[in-house]
Amino acid sequence: METSEFLIGMIFISLTIIGVLGNFTLLYQYICFYITRYRLRSTDWVLMHMVVANILTVLCKGVPQTISYFGFEDFLNDIGCKLVFYVHRLCRGGCLGSTSFLSVFQAIVISPRISRYPEFKVRTLKCICYSVYLNWVFYSFISSVFIVNMRAKCGNESTTKLKSFIYCYSVKHDPTSDMLYATLLTFPDMLLLGLMLWASSSMVLMLYRHKQMIQYMSKTSVSSRSSPESRATKTILLLVSTFVSFSTISSIFHFSIALVYSPSWLMVNMTSMSTLLFPTVCPFLLMIQDSRASSYLKRNRQFPKASDQEQN
Repeated sequence: METSEFLIGMIFISLTIIGVLGNFTLLYQYICFYITRYRLRSTDWVLMHMVVANILTVLCKGVPQTISYFGFEDFLNDIGCKLVFYVHRLCRGGCLGSTSFLSVFQAIVISPRISRYPEFKVRTLKCICYSVYLNWVFYSFISSVFIVNMRAKCGNESTTKLKSFIYCYSVKHDPTSDMLYATLLTFPDMLLLGLMLWASSSMVLMLYRHKQMIQYMSKTSVSSRSSPESRATKTILLLVSTFVSFSTISSIFHFSIALVYSPSWLMVNMTSMSTLLFPTVCPFLLMIQDSRASSYLKRNRQFPKASDQEQN
């Protein structure tokens, strides 16, 4: 094994382990909040969709890449290749949609005109939840192209008509079909990214106006940091900015690899690596910004001590 292959293999192993542990930890916290009837935010269900999508994305992309670097490149059959690429694309779209709709919901929540109508917030949350489910259905149809195009390396079909993805193959098409194929996969992503950028820009503008208003009202002692809506908005802005950066890089690689007739080994690996960046970083961003996690763990550590005092 060459040095470059070894380094890339170690990067994939690290991203896979960190991503799986981080997302499972965050999912465990949300489940504990729900079971113990701890107060859940209205956006937690959307975040749980995102976490589940992150877990499946890491497993479907990181695990096969890691296994292939140990010399087992023919470990998937046709059904396995179709299923792995289908679930990966589906979950990538699910994560994108969850993040986009979450940013839109938060922009609506902090809007001064809408904040005076609580019933509208409830309706908006229901619409966002339905949109998340519809997004999964939509991407399930978009991802079906992988069921048609993906092949196993151990098949009897000639590899001259196939595009190599290290442990699986994809059917090669003419340039026009490749352009349509790349557009089909990336255009919905660009729409959701545009929606996310619009919502993020609106939130930044509203936070700026809120800060200016508080500075102007010298008599008040309440800062923007003390507002739960402000803290949630800053968390989502951090999440969205990270997601937009990583997702843009990933979309560029996916669009390029769909157009290239015979992608290089480095290009295939960089595309896979860019897909794993956000699912790996996302849970740690949420756990750092979520104060409930630390308070929940602190309360659990103090609970046995209180019970001991009652026994004494």
